[in-house]
Amino acid sequence: MQNLNVNSERYTLNMGPQHPSTHGVLRIVADFDGETCVSADPQIGYLHRGMEKLLESRTYVQGMPYTDRLDYLAGVNNNLPYALAVEKLLGVEIPERASLLRMLSCEIMRLASYMVGIGIYIMDLGAVSAVFYPYQQREYALEVMSALCGARMTQGYIRFGGVQADWNEQCDAALQKLLDEFPPFLEMYHKLVDENEIFLHRTKGVGVVTAEQAKAYGLTGANLRASGVSYDLRRDAPYCLYDRFKFKVPVQQAGDCHARYVQRMEECEVIYQLIKDIYAALKETEGGEIMGKVPKVLRVPAGEAYAQTENPKGIMGCMVASDGKTNPLRVHFRRPSFDNIAIYSELMPGHKMADLVTIIASFDIVLGEIDA
Repeated sequence: MQNLNVNSERYTLNMGPQHPSTHGVLRIVADFDGETCVSADPQIGYLHRGMEKLLESRTYVQGMPYTDRLDYLAGVNNNLPYALAVEKLLGVEIPERASLLRMLSCEIMRLASYMVGIGIYIMDLGAVSAVFYPYQQREYALEVMSALCGARMTQGYIRFGGVQADWNEQCDAALQKLLDEFPPFLEMYHKLVDENEIFLHRTKGVGVVTAEQAKAYGLTGANLRASGVSYDLRRDAPYCLYDRFKFKVPVQQAGDCHARYVQRMEECEVIYQLIKDIYAALKETEGGEIMGKVPKVLRVPAGEAYAQTENPKGIMGCMVASDGKTNPLRVHFRRPSFDNIAIYSELMPGHKMADLVTIIASFDIVLGEIDA
């Protein structure tokens, strides 16, 4: 057989900042040798909205709805670190029922966020029909939040000192629908995806992140745990009332794109059980207060405070500095997706062009918080 001497071509390709396959306006400037990536430079800033400066130019109460727009797939989860940081400065005591409502709403939206992440992941690999099933479960979760606070995506449910509204009968019905429908969905989705040859070929051994790399780059959340690092703030540095509940923290060892899918699927089972446990605890506090004693005009004592929570994308931190006025002096967020994509420049070289799409999808990022 004749040997053909084929010279490959080196070229630069812009992936994004159009939305498809980049999960937002992310731009990857990648150099390729034929189909193989030799360098990748993730570039952000196309969605920058000055969120932190917006919060600094408004009162504490006016600023809360802006936090919903950080990770817009789990709005209420982003209310929480901002509220916790301000409450540290205020020294306010949060009622038990309010803490449980915060946790329950956050876990419901964590599940909703994971449904988007898993569905879009599979769709990015070409299985378009597989996105609709998790979106149906997400719809059930959004119906619970709509019954609870009147909003589906940007909830603004958490208030300084507590929450906006108490649980009601409509919430019971909506939550029961979610609890009934989720187990059969999970079983069906495992059958649909787990043994699919194309899915396995596209994800196994692709985008491997070792535990050392994950820690060095500051990865958090499911992306960290998929690389063999067992760390979850809800268990290891509990906030609200998470220390009352025992739950498993799944961990994978492979650290590849397949492990990140398996990690989120296993965490969905844990979230489901946690929702049931928190809901049971909430029923025992029927009639309890949902707001602590907070002044109507919020003047936060001078000082600095930091709070962090385990968000669907990873650890979300919030630093608030006050000079005693009605507006914060400084607000800064530690955004998990921002840190999670830092590893792309090391991770992508050596992979084929199609693998880059797989890697981006497996990290479940959202550009709304990256470009805060």
